[in-house]
Amino acid sequence: MTVNNFQYFQPTEILFGAGRVDDVGAAVGRYGRRCLLVSRPEAGAFGPSIARVQLLLDEAGIDTFHFDGVIPNPTVECISGGAEMAIENGVDVVLGVGGGSAMDAAKAIAVEATHEGTSWDYLFYRDTQPTDATLPIVAVSSTSGSASHVTQVAVVTDGPTRDKSAIYNARVFPRVGIVDPELVVTAPEEVTAATGFDAFCHAFESVLHPGASSYTEMLAWEAMGLVAANLPAALADGSNLSARTSMAWADTLAGLCIANAGVTLPHGIGMAIGGMYPDVAHGMALASCYPTFSRFTWPAAIGCFARAGRLFDPALADAPDDEAAERSCDAIDSFLQEIGLWTNLEALGVPENELADLARQSMVLPDYENNPRVTTPEEMQELIAACHRR
Repeated sequence: MTVNNFQYFQPTEILFGAGRVDDVGAAVGRYGRRCLLVSRPEAGAFGPSIARVQLLLDEAGIDTFHFDGVIPNPTVECISGGAEMAIENGVDVVLGVGGGSAMDAAKAIAVEATHEGTSWDYLFYRDTQPTDATLPIVAVSSTSGSASHVTQVAVVTDGPTRDKSAIYNARVFPRVGIVDPELVVTAPEEVTAATGFDAFCHAFESVLHPGASSYTEMLAWEAMGLVAANLPAALADGSNLSARTSMAWADTLAGLCIANAGVTLPHGIGMAIGGMYPDVAHGMALASCYPTFSRFTWPAAIGCFARAGRLFDPALADAPDDEAAERSCDAIDSFLQEIGLWTNLEALGVPENELADLARQSMVLPDYENNPRVTTPEEMQELIAACHRR
């Protein structure tokens, strides 16, 4: 095995395992006594997790101010609402509890509360970037897929322009990421499926990415194997703590990968879908484009696709790499069907007369440039059309 030169960076302290949420008070208390708790509205399946965290913070003597205005694909206005609450109450630390939307919102709030302008002014391509004034961030994950608890990314959506982009800066790495699989057992089936597939996508795209290294590849293949083996089990029985723990670990591993390598074509398309159609869950957006992406890309990454195919279809174990790579597309299709995510853009409500706009938006972020086969604008139009109805 040849190990190439690489650089790996991960400043987040990870507290992993059943019951680790009990450490949230001590983790937050390291950074101050006045905390902004950021979450979705305290209702539904995740309400008990938020209530538990609030109780633990109270027991630790932390003054907590709860911003529960997070929405899916959080907008600039949503972030500003949280930042205003943080400023008004002079908080020392921001705690995100929930899935990717809550944790991303917490990161963006930590920036906006301490900088001029809005979170949109500090996107990855701006000349002005977050400074050391950014508030410390602690993240508690209650889904297994977004990986936001271990990344330097905070995704934000601008509603008027239907644009979804991101802050990408080391200063928004959470200081502590708490991963307690017991918090995930109440996740609804559709959330489990969509977030679980997102974890696979993070891992798979990280090995396709030009920034992949021997270290991230080791983590990524472990994550992909865990998803293939455990996501169906978690869907069959949400209380299966073993499967939930494996999925939480897969999510964390995949996040460590994308924090040091990155994502490719499907995530660029998925981000565009989320910006234009914010009601579409990110994992569903990815599922709608993966069958088309895999058939477009596999000839340019035969080794990676062959190995992925064998994870999902043991019958490919002895097949030549080129055959296994081609048949991996069918294997991934079958997995999507098994976990209930077989869909397309038409089923997700994307109107046919906006496909050209979606194709253009899918090339705004640089993710497509990191794909082993880079699309031209004409090919992107064809890919989006194929994702719409297949």
